[in-house]
Amino acid sequence: MNRTVDEALLRGLTPTVLAILVRRGADFAAAEDAVQEALVEALRVWPADPPRDPKGWLVTVAWRKFLDATRADAARRRREDLVDEEPEPGQAVGVDDTLQLYFLCAHPSLSPSSAVALTLRAVGGLTTRQIAAAYLVPEATMAQRISRAKRTVSGVRFDQPGDVATVLRVLYLVFNEGYSGDVDLAAEAIRLTRQLAAVIDHPEVAGLLALMLLHHARRASRTAPDGSLVPLAQQDRGRWDTRLIAEGVEILQAALARDRLGEFQAQAAIAALHADAPTAEETDWVQIVEWYDELVRLTDSPVVRLNRAVAVGEADGPRAGLAELASLDEGLPRYAAVSAYLHERDGDLASAARLYAEAAAKATNLAERDHLTRQAARLNTRLRG
Repeated sequence: MNRTVDEALLRGLTPTVLAILVRRGADFAAAEDAVQEALVEALRVWPADPPRDPKGWLVTVAWRKFLDATRADAARRRREDLVDEEPEPGQAVGVDDTLQLYFLCAHPSLSPSSAVALTLRAVGGLTTRQIAAAYLVPEATMAQRISRAKRTVSGVRFDQPGDVATVLRVLYLVFNEGYSGDVDLAAEAIRLTRQLAAVIDHPEVAGLLALMLLHHARRASRTAPDGSLVPLAQQDRGRWDTRLIAEGVEILQAALARDRLGEFQAQAAIAALHADAPTAEETDWVQIVEWYDELVRLTDSPVVRLNRAVAVGEADGPRAGLAELASLDEGLPRYAAVSAYLHERDGDLASAARLYAEAAAKATNLAERDHLTRQAARLNTRLRG
């Protein structure tokens, strides 16, 4: 083999290596993840040191990656077994090794995005595919990013742990994956954030904890018995956990009183306004828009601007929301879904049905895709009637 990698050879060997891992006992999704990491390793190693037996090399490396991931997943599950599904209120009394690992993976030698990706993979137990979906990048791109991060820290002394901001970002993403994805990590993220709040006096740590508690309080009402998503406006508020809401609001109020506003505090304030409304119709959308204005100022995030367009549509009418939406990139995640909702509110059912179908085709979460598909079918039925 020459000094460059024969990518056609790699592609040709991939199905064979995948089949061998499955025969050895790996489930298909985990095997795919391991083979992807082995391919990234081949792209790094083979130009300088081509193997005599490419297939054997790939099988060996992929199997080792699978075993490493299996051990990491088993360790994560053991940690999850230590906590109840509904986290108890109050501060944690100690800090375990898991939180320390979060700080170590958030090493200053890594960029923030690489540190988050590495921590989600090595400590959080998420697959490369799940992390790629969270970052909205192809799985192969994320696999390369994680592999580079591993190489970067492989020879580094961990005497300079990462900063709080990166650790908070990781915990936030882990919570979101546990809350809405197919790996239940929400309780673990809350447990670790409680520990962090117990040892670090920082308003954004408190803001993140409040945000998690306020969202977790609605968890029981987010899905119907058949597993389908229930939109916020249609949720049974009697099923919301008032104990968690009260704790989240109390923590948030104490953080806001320190007058050091940050992104997580602003998000928690929006969640608190939703939790405070007895009915969807009584939601204080004007104040929610004001908090989104603060979030835009803090983050300048296009996703925040997209969510703000929804709030403007509720506060000032759907056409005002559509006007806000018109200034945003149509390629944004959930852009089509937001546009569909606002068009339906404005009475344009044909456009709304088309946009719901378009949003369903782009959805990365099965429950969300099913929900959007049903929305499109509902409107199409009305249009035919």
